[in-house]
Amino acid sequence: MKGKLTILKLGGSVITIKDKPLTPNVDAIKRLAEEIFRADSKPLIIIHGGGSYGHPIAKKYGITEGFKNDSQLLGISETHGAMVTLNSLFVRSLLECSLPAFSLSPSSFIMTKNGRIQTFNDRILKAALKIGLIPVLYGDAVFDVERGFTILSGDQIASTLAIMLNAERIIMGIDVDGLYDSDPKRNPSANLIADISLKDLAQLIRHIGESKVQDVSGGM
Repeated sequence: MKGKLTILKLGGSVITIKDKPLTPNVDAIKRLAEEIFRADSKPLIIIHGGGSYGHPIAKKYGITEGFKNDSQLLGISETHGAMVTLNSLFVRSLLECSLPAFSLSPSSFIMTKNGRIQTFNDRILKAALKIGLIPVLYGDAVFDVERGFTILSGDQIASTLAIMLNAERIIMGIDVDGLYDSDPKRNPSANLIADISLKDLAQLIRHIGESKVQDVSGGM
């Protein structure tokens, strides 16, 4: 792998219509694929969220809380299947822009413990990067050593990979212009923050509170 790694995390609210179950945002997906092609960032890993594909099904079956009864087995299968479908749509758009995108299912090489990544076999990922492919991962229903299964967010995958692979930067693609001092969708007077220290960010989070968005992985 030559050069410093860039990790691009695209929120589910960007690539899907989040209030319409199983509805892709086709225009946004196409535009993003074209912008990624023009940026020509190498090496690159892309991770996307679930949006209207993974979250409604996972919430219906309580997948985040772990295995409680057999009725959830269909739910975890449907959740994973929905994410595979969304990933395929996104990868197809990248391929149409002549980008060597290669889908990798997180549930096949990542396990969690109480919702946090415990084991991460990165050998296949590194092999793909070494020959110039663009691995495309996603938030997924994964196996958990304590809960049986859970939902692993794309945000947690992105931050873990950044540390493991010494990434130069993480780019977060979201449906607003950046970090604000309050929710810009609820407060028209919200102020955009150009840069912030970790200390000040922690204070800001305490002030704002948790995300109000219905997101089984917790939102940002």
